[in-house]
Amino acid sequence: MNLATKVFVIIFMLATIHLVNANNDQKESSMSTSGSFDIKLEPQQDPQTPAGRLTIHKEYSGGLVGTGIGQMISKRTENGESVYSAIEEFVGSVDGKEGAFTLFHTGLMSSTTMELKIAIVEGSGSGELVAIKGEMSITQLEGGHQYKLNYSL
Repeated sequence: MNLATKVFVIIFMLATIHLVNANNDQKESSMSTSGSFDIKLEPQQDPQTPAGRLTIHKEYSGGLVGTGIGQMISKRTENGESVYSAIEEFVGSVDGKEGAFTLFHTGLMSSTTMELKIAIVEGSGSGELVAIKGEMSITQLEGGHQYKLNYSL
């Protein structure tokens, strides 16, 4: 194989790799949606444990339309620091695509920091949401809860 042919083959291979990566990037493009939810937390009776447990019932509206059901475990210290984790099963639609997925929540609050992370559990999607990945943020405004979901399908 002469030098010109080798250069052509290398350029062709690089162009092919670039096109494949560009197509994969298109399929995994990030999207976001937002809205609000109503929440009902029901304390559960676990007198022998050092942390509180609550059941979660949510009704989502906006880009997410459906319900979230789960459980939360939380602990607050005497000084006011707190931590929680929760697992929530969402069933409904995301921007019109029907299905379900699992959200994993972790939160930490101290006198100087407040961290909240909510991630979609990879591999938990079903229906038209089978390949969903992403993260959610929540804010409280005037007594209501707002969310923003950044995701890819």
